[in-house]
Amino acid sequence: MRTLVLGGIRSGKSQWAETTIAHAAEGAPVRYVATGRAADGDAAWAGRISAHRARRPGHWRTVETTDLAADLGEVPATATLVDDIGGWLTATMDRLDAWTGTPVGPEADDLVQAVAAFAAPLVLVSPEVGLTVVPATEAGRRFADELGTVNQRLAAVCDRVVLVVAGQPLTVKEPS
Repeated sequence: MRTLVLGGIRSGKSQWAETTIAHAAEGAPVRYVATGRAADGDAAWAGRISAHRARRPGHWRTVETTDLAADLGEVPATATLVDDIGGWLTATMDRLDAWTGTPVGPEADDLVQAVAAFAAPLVLVSPEVGLTVVPATEAGRRFADELGTVNQRLAAVCDRVVLVVAGQPLTVKEPS
């Protein structure tokens, strides 16, 4: 089962995703794939990362990467939680210098293919466009546009899509 969990900042989407993957794994190992980089000198961001780490069970393995498609292809048989797609997109846009126009389509294609091929339980966390702060800049609009497109493409290959609002999950798509 592939699940996409959407929500705004501090909506509870990560906690809901952690509970979901723990149930899906039924005590088996879980890989937690973190896509956000620790920002040097940003105490608030470091605090958020620390809070996420503290919630994870000790037997979960954490992998920090921005090469998400390759990572998912390496271990397709282990229950995996990816937190989050926005961090992956930011790193991808940085790497490609895409903030002013370089397309990210090929990288998104690779990610969607890796998600579609993933055989073990998979939970992807992503900010929902319009529920997060988007600066009124070209780069901010580009990020929102790209994230919206990536979310739609991931939703199409996921079995389930859940929107978390104020800690409450709302099912958007159920397995057929």
